[in-house]
Amino acid sequence: MPATVTTHGTIAGTPLGLATAQTCTLVGLEPRPIRVEACSTRGPAFFQMVGLAHAAVRESRVRVASALARLGILLDEYAITVNLAPADLKKSAAALDLALAAAVLGSIGAVPSGPLGDILLLGELSLDGTLRPIRGVLPQLDGARRRGIRRAIVPVENRAEAGLVGQVATHVATCLEDVVAHLSGTRTLPLASRPPFAPREQTAEGDLSDVRGQAMARRALEIAAAGGHNLLMLGPPGGGKTLLARLLPSILPPLTYAEAIETTAVHSVVGLVEPERGIVLSRPFRAPHHSVSEAGLVGGGEIPRPGEVSLAHNGVLFLDELPEFRRDALEALRSPLEDGRVCIARAKARAWFPARPLVVAAMNRCPCGNLGHPTRSCRCTEKQRRAYLGRLSGPLLDRLDVHVSLPPVDVAALTSDARGESSATVRERVQRAREIQTKRRTLGKTSVACNAVLRAKDLEAVAPLDGRSKTLLQEAAERLGLSARAFAKVVRVARTIADLEGSDAVRATHVAEAVQARLVDRELLP
Repeated sequence: MPATVTTHGTIAGTPLGLATAQTCTLVGLEPRPIRVEACSTRGPAFFQMVGLAHAAVRESRVRVASALARLGILLDEYAITVNLAPADLKKSAAALDLALAAAVLGSIGAVPSGPLGDILLLGELSLDGTLRPIRGVLPQLDGARRRGIRRAIVPVENRAEAGLVGQVATHVATCLEDVVAHLSGTRTLPLASRPPFAPREQTAEGDLSDVRGQAMARRALEIAAAGGHNLLMLGPPGGGKTLLARLLPSILPPLTYAEAIETTAVHSVVGLVEPERGIVLSRPFRAPHHSVSEAGLVGGGEIPRPGEVSLAHNGVLFLDELPEFRRDALEALRSPLEDGRVCIARAKARAWFPARPLVVAAMNRCPCGNLGHPTRSCRCTEKQRRAYLGRLSGPLLDRLDVHVSLPPVDVAALTSDARGESSATVRERVQRAREIQTKRRTLGKTSVACNAVLRAKDLEAVAPLDGRSKTLLQEAAERLGLSARAFAKVVRVARTIADLEGSDAVRATHVAEAVQARLVDRELLP
């Protein structure tokens, strides 16, 4: 049971009751255990709390007192002191309410005494004692499992998410009265069961066969999906950049169970998980407006929360009108795109969030968008063009693996009855390429299951270049001035192209196509 009642002497003849309960709080995705210690004596009524509690936690004493009053337990005759240990960790979640109530009940003897055991209490209380759902149940229970805790109680609305964590017997409750009955042994709370995992087909606005023309862009989209490569689309307004980006989820393979758990943990922290499902079943697609702040894009805040790049983990992050984004927000993306995670540093703690989305960026060649258009005239001055492109740094563009130019769509293509390949057809090829990459990791040839994040030693093992390919790549690197990072990205893209063709070896034709993906308007980009 979650509360242990002990009596340690008296104060002026008044028995001193002590009780403890276990709960936790999240710092990023890392659960930090909290021990709630309650001390009660008979005497002038007061309820004080110590232990670096945030406003939401300090206010919990009001919710606890009201919930206990609904059970007929008044605290008017008790002097209660609550300590939240460790004292130097800031507590900020209302999820501590249930543990606080249990500790107070234990200290006044309202629940039976006994050993504390390995039980975790999570839940926010309403004034009438109803348990409200909380955020971050999955990472908190998983952290409890790693610490050896094998029992827990959570609100009933979190039952589906709680069922994802094995090795922890998680009971679900609707109100504080049910919890008290369970702790007293008069009633047993039901257990959360694991929800079924049936990944959804990726949703998109239409089908790839709806796209007219743009064969090069369709090919770039397929390569990006097959290897998890970041993509930059450059072209005039109306060329189909936004449509193609929104169709990308339709050719991505479904989430694996491991990916779904990772994605659910991030979404759970911000309350985006559907309560009845408890798990994210499709790859996320996030398309923030270009006015988004740095904290909104990469995460931050007084209480660290994940940003769009983390909410798109294992999915797609679409940045439309790339140069219109704030410079500081875009530059903050550089580290997550390279490392696959975000670190939010604060004075007393650091919060980590995963950040491995497939980034798709779209932009025009100039502010008016008509530069290079065959029939429209550009109205921008050279100074305006330079200022527009100067908003993007070379290091940021270097992290976008594939660059593709979208010309204006020909009218004949728009009126033609001919249709391109469907999303389902392209997705089959993408799935086969992903399976090849997964198999290489299974066989120990690589340490990752996605070509986009192959390390240098992995590239040497799975993408050795023959003499012709080396010569071609060396000439291209010298002519284009490729950085070491861009050089490695070309090899990774070539490996993906070979996988799409089912080729074990990376040949010169694969390298040539990968180099072509770095040739788009190089003179226009910083």
